[in-house]
Amino acid sequence: MKPFAIADTLLESRFFLGTAGYPSPKVLQDAITASGASVITVGLKRQLTPSASGGAGAALDNSFFQMLKDSGLHLLPNTAGCKTGREAITLAQMAREIFGTHWIKLEVIGDDYTLQPDPIELILAAEELAKDGFEVFPYCTDDLVTCRRLLDVGCRLLMPWGAPIGSGQGLTNPHGLRILRARLPDVPLIVDAGIGSPMDAVQAMQMGYDAVLLNSAVSQAHEPVKMAEAFKLAVQAGRLGFEAGIMARQDMAVPSTQVTGRPFLL
Repeated sequence: MKPFAIADTLLESRFFLGTAGYPSPKVLQDAITASGASVITVGLKRQLTPSASGGAGAALDNSFFQMLKDSGLHLLPNTAGCKTGREAITLAQMAREIFGTHWIKLEVIGDDYTLQPDPIELILAAEELAKDGFEVFPYCTDDLVTCRRLLDVGCRLLMPWGAPIGSGQGLTNPHGLRILRARLPDVPLIVDAGIGSPMDAVQAMQMGYDAVLLNSAVSQAHEPVKMAEAFKLAVQAGRLGFEAGIMARQDMAVPSTQVTGRPFLL
């Protein structure tokens, strides 16, 4: 696959992989390798001790972080678990200091059942973080108006969901995702959340999305390492299909070999 640029960075892979919920650190390491991913996400709240999660003096699980650092991949910290823009901003600032990156996957959850992002808090937080020098990767819905507002306040890319986080439902609103891709042709778009199988990744990439981010579909598989490789191949196949140009669907049969009306002469 050809490298592609996102956030002024050239990446070898269009597959972004989460690092939570794996059976063991060894399985996670092997899955990262099998995925071929260039970017891995890490939740800061997951790494903070309960007593330090509120602010200064936070302690990290150093062995876990060192393993991610040793991978040599781009780290994308996230603000998973935040319910207000202010909380997400504080966590993003801590992540920048701890992980040494200005990249942040911005999550501000507005509903505990669907884990749907709060668009108002998300936009407010994105604006402040962009002004503070962050490269904001906003986790959002496929709502075009919300996406445009995020771009207006300084986001240079978007991460619309395919379905609720961890649900494995796939792309529940392909129509909305297609509209988003068509209306924002020059904006990097990454499908994030809800993907359950490699087929879903193929579908997203064939729509022209630039990358796919997922976690549970690999970490919760019976064989995470094998599933990581399956998604790697699915992302590649979907992108190649998009670049090659997929044939239009027909309402009737169209013979692949045209009949001339004459018998073959042998």
